[in-house]
Amino acid sequence: MLAYRHAFHAGNHADVLKHTVLALVLRYMNQKDKPYRYVDTHAGAGGYSLEGRYAQKKGEFEQGIGRLWERDDLPQAVADYVSLVRQFNPQGRLEQYPGSPAFAQMVLRAQDQMRLFELHPTDHRILEAYLGSVKRAEVRNADGFEGLKSQLPPSTRRAVVLLDPSYEGNGDYARVVATLRDALQRFAEGVYVVWYPQVQKLEAAQLPKRLEALAPRGWLHARLTVQQPDAQGFGLAGSGVFILNPPYTLHDQLLDVLPYLVDVLGQIDDASYLLEQRPA
Repeated sequence: MLAYRHAFHAGNHADVLKHTVLALVLRYMNQKDKPYRYVDTHAGAGGYSLEGRYAQKKGEFEQGIGRLWERDDLPQAVADYVSLVRQFNPQGRLEQYPGSPAFAQMVLRAQDQMRLFELHPTDHRILEAYLGSVKRAEVRNADGFEGLKSQLPPSTRRAVVLLDPSYEGNGDYARVVATLRDALQRFAEGVYVVWYPQVQKLEAAQLPKRLEALAPRGWLHARLTVQQPDAQGFGLAGSGVFILNPPYTLHDQLLDVLPYLVDVLGQIDDASYLLEQRPA
């Protein structure tokens, strides 16, 4: 939805989970010399000011990256994630938070490709100014659900696709499933990373099972629950990441990451995580 602005939520607990997993997936892809294509269907602005009025309105980053920034006991994968956020803040202070395209820009190699879709006109202009001149990148003001079709199969024959819509309306849940079904028919070997919110909506609760049905074998599901919804049942209790064709190393890496994030980011006594997979 065009009313949605991720700047309100940048650096929160959901971003910590999503971007830690994304960095792990991209690092794994880098282990082979062969290039790959990274496609971000809902790329956002690429970076966000944590000192601006959007981020300061609720200060969600304080309960996310803010809780990790000064710690010296980070597991390796979380330490890598925090180091990338530090790279995005060369002055040494936590002032900016990198969006998914910025994490990709920092991790991808010269031979890899970026295809970034963003429909919101303001966020697209910011993203275009940031990465539009990068030789390996293409920034498009277009619907990423539809745009993904033109990217598969990639010329590189390797791909990582991040689907991270706002889910502001119920339609996004169905579109994620339909888009992935089409994507798997076009390029079954791709690594598909889907982020989703843990909210009190039936569609959110059903999404992981619907994604499992697309790939009966070869998936991983990680979920982090850190808080309770408010009295009206609203609010982000946590979030999940569902990966089709995940790196074989990812499960064991997250076994170190998720308990740590529960301890550090949990805001309730029964904060928890879930980690399940079905190997290919």
